[in-house]
Amino acid sequence: MSKTLIVLNAGSSSIKFVVFDVTEGKPVNMATGQVEGLGASVSRFTAKDGEGQSLGEKDFDKASGAISTHTQAVDLILKWIDDTFPGTEVVAVGHRVVHGGVRFTKPVQINDDVVAALEELTPLAPLHQPHNVAGIRAAQAAFPGVPQVAVFDTSFHRGHPFVNDTFAIPREYYNEGVRRYGFHGVSYEYVTRRLKQIAPLDAEGRVVIAHLGNGASMCAVRYGHSIASTMGFSALDGLPMGTRCGNLDAGVLLYLLDQKGLSSSEIREILYSKSGLLGLSGISQDMRELEASDKREAREAIDYFVFRVRREVGALSAALDGLDAMVFCGGIGENSWRVRERVLQGMQWIGIDLDEEANHRNARLISSPLSRVRVYIVRTNEGLMIAEHTLTVLGLAAPEIQAFSADGTAAQRPSA
Repeated sequence: MSKTLIVLNAGSSSIKFVVFDVTEGKPVNMATGQVEGLGASVSRFTAKDGEGQSLGEKDFDKASGAISTHTQAVDLILKWIDDTFPGTEVVAVGHRVVHGGVRFTKPVQINDDVVAALEELTPLAPLHQPHNVAGIRAAQAAFPGVPQVAVFDTSFHRGHPFVNDTFAIPREYYNEGVRRYGFHGVSYEYVTRRLKQIAPLDAEGRVVIAHLGNGASMCAVRYGHSIASTMGFSALDGLPMGTRCGNLDAGVLLYLLDQKGLSSSEIREILYSKSGLLGLSGISQDMRELEASDKREAREAIDYFVFRVRREVGALSAALDGLDAMVFCGGIGENSWRVRERVLQGMQWIGIDLDEEANHRNARLISSPLSRVRVYIVRTNEGLMIAEHTLTVLGLAAPEIQAFSADGTAAQRPSA
């Protein structure tokens, strides 16, 4: 009987999943999919195999039983796995958890104490943490007795120097946990490890990674470790995103409270769901739609996005005392040659010279031979990273995966 591991990424209205064969202690992608539209009038299930070919899709409406809860979604996923891969045994479940606070600096096996601690972190990530916990509880109900592991988006950033970790407000708040946590850490960790395989010398230097997608951030990495991140206390800070505002003067919040009379919940809705590319353009949060539009508002939204990315390239390079390599990842970073081109235009001053032809075809290396700073596209794989961590925590990993170094980062492994 083959052994499988399931990775779950629970959001507010969806659960994404990846099914891995781990019979040999190495994750092999069998399927990816998601249940989206939880609680909506119509919910949808989709799945693809490891090669990206469709394994099926189905819509659920009120008449056919729309999926309204995380528990129902996990039950649907479990039934689909049983039907699609008969004779397999689920031996572990790995969860992406957005916030680990100060306590969780590495992946951990989930128990009642861990779940309680994650719930206590809800005020630090009110729009993410409750859904992550709901996904864990749903998986516990669906897979009784199966060990589960939490992998945290914040863990990769926990070694930041104090100056990159704090705000200039009374120190008592820092001691209470009001600090810059940084997010997208699972993606940054995978990309950092992948870069070690692609370009070991660059990976040991000063690297800026741009995770550009519906959620967007950038990270300064030195010697494989996070030094600074554009995201801070929450997943709102830094770059503009699909619907999130990015960097914002705190005085704007005071204005909305005092002069506009908005409640905290109304402000939260604006900052998380009505801002970013969607708010600036009034058209869409999808970069592909904005690039295809001839409207001025679409162009200006892209202009602002590019401006903020360019600004952070300089800021993060300063935090690193220079720059040796830059990496693009995420949906926009991996696929939009136009955004990459505009970000890198005129960057010769920092040592970047773009190879336009390589950039247009989404090559792995998109800097020219004349470029002092190498620029790469690395396709991130958060699911694989979570699977490897889960196997390692549970002692189920093959030796090359389980060979973690003393500082908690995995040793170089074969290409995925």
